[in-house]
Amino acid sequence: MILYRPTGLKELLLVRDSGWKEWPPRLPDQPIFYPVTTFDYAEKIARDWNSVTPVPDNLGFVTRWEMSDDIIEAYPLQLAGGRDHEELWVPAEDMEVFNERIVGEIEVIAAYRDKAPIDLNEAQPLWQSS
Repeated sequence: MILYRPTGLKELLLVRDSGWKEWPPRLPDQPIFYPVTTFDYAEKIARDWNSVTPVPDNLGFVTRWEMSDDIIEAYPLQLAGGRDHEELWVPAEDMEVFNERIVGEIEVIAAYRDKAPIDLNEAQPLWQSS
């Protein structure tokens, strides 16, 4: 199964620091990790929510990765406001088990600043330096 995650730069740097292999533990105010099932939904969140926060956090990214197929049995799909808004709701305490089911690497497939797309070749230094 292919999943997507809209994210900001801070979380993306933690993914990078893992070798692009896992998502970081949730913060105390984040009881659920919610990857989504479509690029379009992830793009909407990254572009319309993540990329419009105050500078310097006005960046949104869409990531993509593959999961073992049994993930749906562990975390059934949830609808978040519309039939095109499918998410998996992974409890924070399950992140280690969830990360073990990631196949391959997490990749960045889109980037936005102030709702505008950023070319990935130009955006790459944002997460490669630091």
